[in-house]
Amino acid sequence: MEFYKLPTAENLNFYIKEITKKHPCSKSFFIGKSVLGRKIPVLTLGKTVGSALFVGATHGSEWLTSLVLLRFFEELCEAFEQGGKLCEKNIGAAILKRGLTVVPVLNPDGVNINILGAGTAFSSGKRIERIAKGDFEHWNANARGVDLNHNFGAGWEILREQERRSGIFGPSPRQYGGPKPFSEPETRAVCGFCSTFDIKRLWSFHSQGEEVYWYYGPKTPMISRDIAQEFALSCGYRTAVPSGMASNGGLKDWYIEKFGRPGFTVEIGKGENPLPISDFDEIYEKIKPALIKSLFL
Repeated sequence: MEFYKLPTAENLNFYIKEITKKHPCSKSFFIGKSVLGRKIPVLTLGKTVGSALFVGATHGSEWLTSLVLLRFFEELCEAFEQGGKLCEKNIGAAILKRGLTVVPVLNPDGVNINILGAGTAFSSGKRIERIAKGDFEHWNANARGVDLNHNFGAGWEILREQERRSGIFGPSPRQYGGPKPFSEPETRAVCGFCSTFDIKRLWSFHSQGEEVYWYYGPKTPMISRDIAQEFALSCGYRTAVPSGMASNGGLKDWYIEKFGRPGFTVEIGKGENPLPISDFDEIYEKIKPALIKSLFL
């Protein structure tokens, strides 16, 4: 399938339906709903319990991650059904050992606002216009003006103080962590999914920078650094430790602190968000070997 339409929530739902129709080895369901009631889809290949989880489009302007994950998932399905390989790796063996689940878009409202503007926010449109001050191109938050990757519970109070020092005291296009940890339905949906299905590896995809973050506090497993380095070497990225307001409150941070299992944030591509769809093929082909490698790590 060609993934060249801008990934609005509606286009992504169409892609997902087409993938599951074409590939009966896969299945899809919903893990929850957004602030505006849009469903948050998940695709699965192999077993769901104990699988690895890929999450895309946590930030509205980082929608290219959703297309990368959908293309990768479809290529996996094709290789799995044909008993074939990708990058010389036996996909069937990886999927049978540990399945893969993919949440292509955690923040469908934010993606729609970024691509199409406040009109997609229904009754919240005027409020979104006031918050954005006409700049939807850099909108990262959900439809309540909460940055989902600041809303997870790990280090939330530290992050709140950093936000205040930066002049962020309420709903904003980016970097406002909400009135309290886990206040947002999108945040609660992915946390509940991780707990219910005993997720063993978490990969949260963002843009941009071509970096892999793997560390969060004393519960970080010793193996996490090695996994991150192997992933990075497979695609020419580099491992790094986030700083400032990127160092707390994220999905990867919560996952490591909650479960003590390997969790990672991967920053795809280089440039300024939103990365143009014209960069899609190049970004995907560069990271593809690392995505495959991650299934075996």
